Amino acid sequence: MKLFKNSLVIGGFTLLSRLLGFVREMLMAAVLGSGPMASAFVVAFRFPNLFRRIFAEGAFNSAFVPLYAGKLEAEGQEEADRFSREALSVLLVSLLALMLVSELAMPWIMRAMAPGFLENPGHFARAVLFAQITTPYIMFMSLTAMLSGILNAHMRFAAAAAAPILLNIVMVAILLSGPVTPEIAALHLSIGVGVSGVLQVLVVFFSCRRLGIQLGLPRPRITPGVRRLVVLGVPGAISAGVVQINLLVGQIFASLQDGAIAWLYYADRLYQLPLGVVGIAMGVALLPGLTRQVRSGDEKGAARTLNEALLLSAALTLPAAIALGVLPVYFIEGIFMRGAFTYADAVATGHALMAYAFGLPSFILIKVFAPGYFAREDTKTPMRFAAISMVVNVGLGAALFFTIGFVGLAIATSIAGWINALGLGFGLWRQGQFMPDRALASRLLRLCLAAGIMGFALAFLAEPLRNALQNLPAYSLLSAVLMTFIGIIVFALAALLTRAVRVQEIKSLLRRS
Repeated sequence: MKLFKNSLVIGGFTLLSRLLGFVREMLMAAVLGSGPMASAFVVAFRFPNLFRRIFAEGAFNSAFVPLYAGKLEAEGQEEADRFSREALSVLLVSLLALMLVSELAMPWIMRAMAPGFLENPGHFARAVLFAQITTPYIMFMSLTAMLSGILNAHMRFAAAAAAPILLNIVMVAILLSGPVTPEIAALHLSIGVGVSGVLQVLVVFFSCRRLGIQLGLPRPRITPGVRRLVVLGVPGAISAGVVQINLLVGQIFASLQDGAIAWLYYADRLYQLPLGVVGIAMGVALLPGLTRQVRSGDEKGAARTLNEALLLSAALTLPAAIALGVLPVYFIEGIFMRGAFTYADAVATGHALMAYAFGLPSFILIKVFAPGYFAREDTKTPMRFAAISMVVNVGLGAALFFTIGFVGLAIATSIAGWINALGLGFGLWRQGQFMPDRALASRLLRLCLAAGIMGFALAFLAEPLRNALQNLPAYSLLSAVLMTFIGIIVFALAALLTRAVRVQEIKSLLRRS
């Protein structure tokens, strides 16, 4: 299985999307800062994002892709197309009903999502309006997720990975157009979310047509295939939605503290770069091939694939987690501190980022371990571990918020992530589907050592580098970018010196790609 090559394709497009996302967040921080319009837009955008995770990374990644890939493998393209048409028609009807209910009930939904907004009726009304405008994004992204699942089952990853770039292009264009006030900027961004959703659906739709996929909308019926999709998809949707639910719970508490929603949001966007590039790419690339190995009875091959994915994820994630944990305020200052975003905002956001950095490896591990269950059509076990982590996050988050403030919410999210990841890994190991050996343990320890060396180097070089550049324009941003490249170089050298990565392996991966 060309895991590295497929991950590279997905990760490359995801990296481009995340870099454009950084530009978007930099512009948004300058225009909206951490003020009321920033909080209102963040809350409004999080509502459709919750359902995007539930459908895209939940029901379709955990259930639709294995079922579609299984039909494609066993029964051929015609039966697979028929199943996709049945699923599409039921999905569309369900989404239209969900959207209608959400639009009508949004004032009551907003009371639950951000109770702190009720103290300012004008602020609350704007948040409701922005959320109603962004709600159709639920339908567009769910359709995009299903069509992307079809492409991924055919081992065609590029179009699905490139589609999210359109969201950032649209939003960057809106912010560069120079909205007069933060309120107008937030309104235009809300409209832009829906526009980008339409564009993303069109990209993957025409990619499916070029591949010869026969799409259509038959009369919605609960066929055996659709019933199986629902049975597998509901637990998968719940487990995938737990991360967003955790963020939503944190948002409820954060709405009680001025600026906290925006601080947590900007910190979340920064640590989402490695999570998106590595975690999502790995999970999407891993599932179709892993499903085929399991279906063919190659359990040893599937276990080796998980080990390979774990090592590759660790090599790409550990240095990012260490860098964000060692220099959180440094990177926040460089990326966001301009315009309405002040130094006080940077310090507050940096504290949240440090807490999230502790949990970053666990979020990646979840993306690696969960496909081990989904490939075997087991979506209930990940749901159980996700439910446990959610309970921990809510209870611990509430306790820490009223003790140390908004940073406690980020700490609780990270601890809950580790509980989820370790539970998934232990479950696979107990069933004999994940077989870590001494070689794997040795390589992981060496990777940790290399990442630690990089962390010491960054801590030592950060301030001298910034002082040397302080007479240049945008020196904070320039120093953050240079520190990123320095970290990559130092980690690469340390990984080679500690033999965490071998030159022969790099050459082999490049040949395979």
